[in-house]
Amino acid sequence: MYENFKYLDAVAQKEITNGVFSGSVLSVIHKGETVYLKSFGLADKEKNIPMKTDSIFRLFSMSKPVTAAAAMILIERGLLDTRHLLKWFIPEFSDPVVLDENGERPADRDITIGDLLTMTSGIPYPDGTPAGQKMGALWGEQSEKYLKGEKLLDTVSFAKEMGKRPLMFSPGEKWMYGASADIMGAVIEVVSGMKFGDFLRKEIFEPLGMNDTGFYIPAEKYSRLAQCYEYKNGGNEPFTHFHLCLTDYTVPPAFESGGAGLVSTVEDYAKFAKMLMNKGELDGVRILGRNTVDFMTRNGLTPEQRKTLNWDSTKGHGYGNFMRILEDPSTAGLIQSEGSFGWDGWMGCYFSIDPKEQLCILYFIQQTGAGTTDSARRLQNIAWGAVK
Repeated sequence: MYENFKYLDAVAQKEITNGVFSGSVLSVIHKGETVYLKSFGLADKEKNIPMKTDSIFRLFSMSKPVTAAAAMILIERGLLDTRHLLKWFIPEFSDPVVLDENGERPADRDITIGDLLTMTSGIPYPDGTPAGQKMGALWGEQSEKYLKGEKLLDTVSFAKEMGKRPLMFSPGEKWMYGASADIMGAVIEVVSGMKFGDFLRKEIFEPLGMNDTGFYIPAEKYSRLAQCYEYKNGGNEPFTHFHLCLTDYTVPPAFESGGAGLVSTVEDYAKFAKMLMNKGELDGVRILGRNTVDFMTRNGLTPEQRKTLNWDSTKGHGYGNFMRILEDPSTAGLIQSEGSFGWDGWMGCYFSIDPKEQLCILYFIQQTGAGTTDSARRLQNIAWGAVK
């Protein structure tokens, strides 16, 4: 049935042979069973450490779907609602102000929880825009403090400081990728009364047996962390900076980033993916209700908001709850069913789930700025085409 999986080997290995990536781990799940799991290349080419299927990866933005699932748990319990105002939980987001090329002005309305989950809040990541520069100064301060060994802001305190910075646009005006998931993590902490990481561990990781997933890596597991690389000087060199205020994962961080902070393995994240593919349940353990997963995996953008959902990796997709939702496979160029969903991370970790075919792919690499790679798309099409 899976004889064409041999083409997965060829594509994944070629990326290593050609020096595109140092190493990777690839997994395909069909109808609840792992039907393909292999590692390629090196986890650390300077030390000649081979990549293994239990190598640990920095998830970066693949942390976001986990944060969305945590929010859904609170919504199921009546503790949170997408129409709730953000300022009720983090008062510093009261009276939001917009800063753009035309100057500063009051926002048209308050930010809602739904705005966070659809990335329509106007809260920017650090970038070159007027509002993004203000945010960048705050994030830069945290990075400088970390390098100096000074005390850092915790998850909620950091969110409060972000609430004092201007928005890029009025909430609900359009889609824009930003720090919304980090704010969502702080909201979860406030509502649950638990540290964000503790909530994730209690409600998701421990029930699913995700023992290698968290915001830091215990000393006895640290040697399994794959080296991250950046393309530089005509080749891949170790990346030694601390992107998005993340640290070296050796100790529990003060700021538990709901947008980028988790580490995991392919096999651990596969448990989370299988839970979603099984409508909220895995091996008799229920994390979310079936209707909740249906809600979580629908497009949440209006036609107007979707005009700015214009990345190459989101063509043919809608967006909701920190994931892309496939609506037009032809435009996307993917051999997948409508309603497929997933996301990726800044270092190239990628997953996609097709509920109709009960098919899932996970492809993990550690390459800066990678996101959805060409190879991830090709591997996905091979896997879907191989299923008879």
